[in-house]
Amino acid sequence: MHLPAYCITCYLHAMKKIMLIPLLLLFLQSFSQDNSRHFRYAKSVGKLPFLCYSLGEDRLGNAKLGYIDTSVVLRVEDSVKEQYLIRLSKYHTAYMAKADVKFDSSITAKPFYLLNNWRAEGGTGDYDTLSINIEERLPYKSWMEIDPSRIMLEIYGVQSNTNWITQLSSLKEIKNLYYNQTEDDVVQVTIELQHKQHWGYTIGYNNNRLQVLVKRQPDTLDLQHLLIGIDAGHGGTNTGAEGLTSHIAEKNYTIIFAKALEKYLNNNGVRTIMTRNTDTTIGNTDRMLALQQQKPDIIISMHLNSSDDTSINGTGTFYKYIGFRPLSLALLARMKAAGMNEYANVGNFNFLLNTPTDFPNALLEIAFLSNKNDEQKILDPSFPALVAQQVHLALIDFLEQAK
Repeated sequence: MHLPAYCITCYLHAMKKIMLIPLLLLFLQSFSQDNSRHFRYAKSVGKLPFLCYSLGEDRLGNAKLGYIDTSVVLRVEDSVKEQYLIRLSKYHTAYMAKADVKFDSSITAKPFYLLNNWRAEGGTGDYDTLSINIEERLPYKSWMEIDPSRIMLEIYGVQSNTNWITQLSSLKEIKNLYYNQTEDDVVQVTIELQHKQHWGYTIGYNNNRLQVLVKRQPDTLDLQHLLIGIDAGHGGTNTGAEGLTSHIAEKNYTIIFAKALEKYLNNNGVRTIMTRNTDTTIGNTDRMLALQQQKPDIIISMHLNSSDDTSINGTGTFYKYIGFRPLSLALLARMKAAGMNEYANVGNFNFLLNTPTDFPNALLEIAFLSNKNDEQKILDPSFPALVAQQVHLALIDFLEQAK
């Protein structure tokens, strides 16, 4: 059968288009690889470098994706005001403060790095240790999950070459370990825990090993066997809110409440540490670093609230990580039992003292300085002792729930 000339011409044109597709794909791939030349390579620096989800801001700053260690390799893609846009992986970006980024021309670019073998062991002390071997110090994100309780990690810019995960019988809190290569250059790590309650974890690099120190549940869930951190909000030049009619400074009363709690706990045989004992200017970053060094089992940050709407009143409790919510709920329940109205229980709160993953923590906004009735309670000399008693009971409730 002879095809008409116009059919043959159409067929040849179609074949040319089909043959061009692989060439087009190759060109796009080459273009994508060439694009990497537009990155500037840098490393994370500073006291507590952190990644943010977006450029959106409120009084608490950008929503944090999470803290990372120093000397982590970063691919800087763009500059926006005081932030750099960081390319974490093919489909993931984050923002980082320029003060936490130092450019490094000595870094040699690689298309991806290998995630190698793991080792998990109990060792000594209060932690289980997971060590993940990586070819380079790369960015990561972590979060908590509940029911069942798990610590989740995402490591960016890697492909898995993990062919064994060594787990020793000395492990007490880590129940199971596994991973998924969820994207071409993203590995998701799952750390299943033995207990329902999260007791915290610390992430950082030891050379090129990403280490996760998983806090074990205390052997004895009695308050007398634990170390409680107490944070008196504000202080020094950071005066905080102001009383509606009394014009008192928040900083002067948070220390009164904090010291009342310290005294009450000490009188009941509970060990405590304070972030400040005097009217001193201490930044929240320095408070957080000091607490990470002292390793309390639980931290309570005490504040007084304020609002432009003077009708708003009551107690509020705040947490960031879902694994620490039970502590904030216990505090709210006990403050309500003492006659306080409920303002709210607030999650994913971006306050710096809520952001450590290292230990259960909660922010207690005792009452509103901007509300006349709440202000009178705050000024009542007997109120700090009542609040201290309720916090003590809330800590006991929290531990009972964890048993």
